[in-house]
Amino acid sequence: MGDPRAARIESFRRLLGGRILVLDGAMGTMIQRHRLDEAAYRGERFADWGRDLKGANDLLTLTRPEVIASIHRAYLDAGADIIETNTFNANAPSLGDYGLEALVYELNLEVADEVAARSGAPRFVAGALGPTNRTASISPDVNDPGKRNVAFDELRETYAEATRALIEGGADLLLVETVFDTLNAKAALYAVREVLDELGLDLPLMISGTITDASGRTLSG
Repeated sequence: MGDPRAARIESFRRLLGGRILVLDGAMGTMIQRHRLDEAAYRGERFADWGRDLKGANDLLTLTRPEVIASIHRAYLDAGADIIETNTFNANAPSLGDYGLEALVYELNLEVADEVAARSGAPRFVAGALGPTNRTASISPDVNDPGKRNVAFDELRETYAEATRALIEGGADLLLVETVFDTLNAKAALYAVREVLDELGLDLPLMISGTITDASGRTLSG
């Protein structure tokens, strides 16, 4: 049996040929509106975690799923065609700040059916692959230009793990988002293509960039 997404992806591409599709908005600011405290982030499962978890927005997928679901529903009700998964920081470097590296796969394993079922109109889920909190092409130390705090292969591995989980969870397309370092983006794209080839799939791929100055450049040029 083929991939059950095939019909949805065909519909997605057909719609793109006829009109502009609307992507949802920011997740972080919507979460801030709920004014969640440390206990809310921890939930029962992480009540005794050894580090502060407030600010680990991706973790809310597990500890406060109703909050994340309500945000998705708000964007759907506003007319968004594409909903992004709450996985902006669901990669090993970013989760490492909270000691949550082992959760990369679980946090990316999002189920999209509930999103699509809320409307008779086609709705699509973009599996979000965030930029991480490291840069592969710029030194974190101005006194040591050659220094790096992450390697290309480290990024490729965590992006591949996240991609597999997003696909397993039912994402219709993949979004490499908020690109500020082109080498990080290359690692993400390499990993995505590697996984798609491995699984024999052809999912749509989107890229969004972060422009850091008036000249229209990313942080790494």
